[in-house]
Amino acid sequence: MLKTFSIQIPFFKINDDKYIRSIIQQETGLENFYYTILKKSIDARKKPIKINLKVLVDTTPITREINQPVVKDISNSSPIVHIVGAGPAGLFAALRCLELGIKPVIFEQGKMVRDRRRDLANITKNGIVNPYSNYCFGEGGAGTYSDGKLYTRSDKRGDVDTVLNYLVYFGASTDILVDAHPHIGTNKLPHIIEFIRTFILQNGGEIYFQHQLINFNLSDDKTQIKSILVKDLIGQKILEIPCNDLILATGHSARSIYRLLHEKQIYIEFKPFAIGVRVEHPQDLVDSIQYHCATNSEVEYVRSYLPAARYTLVHTTQEFSAYSFCMCPGGIIAPCATDVNEVVTNGWSPSKRNNPFANSGIVVAINEKIIPDSKNNPLAGMHYQQEIERVCFNIGGKNLFAPAQRITDFVNNKESASLPDCSYRPGVTSAHLKECLPSYVYTALKEAFITFNKKMRGYITEQAIVVAPESRTSSPVRIPRNKETLQHVQVKNLYPCAEGSGYAGGIVSAAIDGMNVVNAIAKKIGV
Repeated sequence: MLKTFSIQIPFFKINDDKYIRSIIQQETGLENFYYTILKKSIDARKKPIKINLKVLVDTTPITREINQPVVKDISNSSPIVHIVGAGPAGLFAALRCLELGIKPVIFEQGKMVRDRRRDLANITKNGIVNPYSNYCFGEGGAGTYSDGKLYTRSDKRGDVDTVLNYLVYFGASTDILVDAHPHIGTNKLPHIIEFIRTFILQNGGEIYFQHQLINFNLSDDKTQIKSILVKDLIGQKILEIPCNDLILATGHSARSIYRLLHEKQIYIEFKPFAIGVRVEHPQDLVDSIQYHCATNSEVEYVRSYLPAARYTLVHTTQEFSAYSFCMCPGGIIAPCATDVNEVVTNGWSPSKRNNPFANSGIVVAINEKIIPDSKNNPLAGMHYQQEIERVCFNIGGKNLFAPAQRITDFVNNKESASLPDCSYRPGVTSAHLKECLPSYVYTALKEAFITFNKKMRGYITEQAIVVAPESRTSSPVRIPRNKETLQHVQVKNLYPCAEGSGYAGGIVSAAIDGMNVVNAIAKKIGV
């Protein structure tokens, strides 16, 4: 017998094996059985809070095997695929190459994951940005030091399961296979990334850090890349490397790649994205709202069983759409600029989500109607982003301090006389954010906050701070590709991949896209 079904239990029974077994016994009539939890989610829409469990029951012991990459020997003359970017798309593309007997060669302009920490500390403590190594660039990509959320809306469940299983194999907790909103945590991801790198190298792949793609040579008809030019940022040498197939997995902030493609008249196009702010509340306040707690002691009791509460908010009208993005319970607002003279914010959480604040991007959708020039200029969205980031840099004080405002003052159109505590380092400067954001964005956010307060009573509070800008939600440029072959629509051996090309939206979907692109290459070359 093997049966899967769903049960619902009180939240305080989540770790009560005896109670869970009694519920299963009632459902099945079995006296002796084994079970495992396949999925777990919290239903906190109203009191009493419930836990939804999807369980697998059998009369014999249940073993849940963790899949791992099974690679082929590539020591002899194997086909080579060059990959630009060592984020989740690039790393999982390399893993898939090894499985198919293809040699992956990765070029990453940033540093190895642990070496990045010095540059992150320099940003936080001194306001100095290394444009090649920061929160966005380096081994593991932006997700490594920006939370490690793993949930995705992708309907390719088999590929999602493969990605999650591989992450467990490389060191992630098995909880990510069960939780409805799986999350690794910034404190744990670096170890996992290191294990993936070691696996790739031990099985014949190559990875070159601090090597930046700066150009490539095309065939006369501009339909093939013949070679790529890579700059060694340490030795300052430029290497020309013959290239048969090139995967661009550079992430949504690799503006130099967009400029390079545009300069070489390789077709790219504007892609809708979003711009907004980071809103930070005390985590206890979010817990009390989301878990319906009337007192601090009740919050403490609920939190002894449940994780830090999160929220999802959306407000859409005929004029605009505003929504929460990358909500980080028990998290920190991070300085994610990738160049000098700009301020960029994002959020991350440790695995325990035990910091005193909760932050979330609250962003407004930006499309062609908002940026009319985008019809003629594919880089118009990127320039729109840059201008906002530069304005915020100047108003913040030109030292990576971010302009900020109490949310109560934001909705009342006045500058804050003082600011509440905030997790953002280097620090925040009181400013009227109406001067930092386009009027369309500011007006939409103001209306959204008022609506959110009706959905989450207490959302607008003196304790909440609004920090600008949240500007890197996704790529403002799409590098278009053929839906069947996944090749660029113009250059046949160029494979735009994942977030930086407009085809993914997070760690899992980026990893899936990296694997899918390699599958397409393998099909083309007959592997």
